[in-house]
Amino acid sequence: MMLRLTSLAALASVAALAGCASWMEPAQPVSTVRTEPTYQSADASIFLANSQDAINKLTASVAPQSSGTGPVLVATVVNVNNMGASSPLGRTLSEIYANQMAARGFHVKEVKLRTDLYVREGTGELLLSREMRDIARSQNASMVLVGTFSPAANFTYVSLKLVRTEDSRILSGYDYALPNDRDVTRLLNAPR
Repeated sequence: MMLRLTSLAALASVAALAGCASWMEPAQPVSTVRTEPTYQSADASIFLANSQDAINKLTASVAPQSSGTGPVLVATVVNVNNMGASSPLGRTLSEIYANQMAARGFHVKEVKLRTDLYVREGTGELLLSREMRDIARSQNASMVLVGTFSPAANFTYVSLKLVRTEDSRILSGYDYALPNDRDVTRLLNAPR
């Protein structure tokens, strides 16, 4: 019995010393090596795929021929809290949307202006601004793609509308969300 108690005491001492030894050892440095993005991961970007898919869904019920002979203008996607302001996110989304609409057969006209095309808020509804109507008329555009983004805690919500210029009628709409990951957050917060 005494031998057994001595053995148990010896084992407990060894375990305690081993615990103290590991407690006293300096912490191993944590690896801070940053993995660089690859061309393969860029090619598989979910941000691009979701934004292109949004246009596919927006235009699913609108044939490219429905725009008549006039082109489609793509307005800059603006912040829902300030319709006169955008961000790199809004401008990037607008570029993606224009490219995807052209790929789907729409006649998209490139319009780079000193001031962006945007939508103004009026009496509780979104209306085409006078400036946009004037630009659409001067470009003989039959439709305008307008959109807003609304940053929240976890997601940025995007709302798109395809609007007929002659009467401001919404022909199609689509809403989706982007996760506020590192890229989206940077595009939202980058200097304008």
